[in-house]
Amino acid sequence: MENKFELAHVGINTPDAEQAAALAALLSEVFNLAPRHGNKSEFAGDYFECMKAPFHGTNGHIAMRTADLDAAVEELKGKGFSFRPESAAYTEDGKLKNIYLAGEFGGFAIHIMRK
Repeated sequence: MENKFELAHVGINTPDAEQAAALAALLSEVFNLAPRHGNKSEFAGDYFECMKAPFHGTNGHIAMRTADLDAAVEELKGKGFSFRPESAAYTEDGKLKNIYLAGEFGGFAIHIMRK
């Protein structure tokens, strides 16, 4: 059975915290979104994550979510994709929370996350 994926957010790399805050404020104004502060990023609603320093991906990252993350990883491995194990994050009870695919796609890294 194929997993259903949906877009969670787009992460945009910026050079520093000041530019991340300015971009998040601009995107929030343009699209009537609530700005939100994070440790490594500034958010414009749930859709845009403006990174305070360059992170994975030349331009940033695309976050996709799915209800069954473990099955999604296996499905993608079956399609020939590999993952960056060092990027894996886990819940307190040891379940995979998110992980980045290896490589870039149009200048963006992609990570999949548990819904």
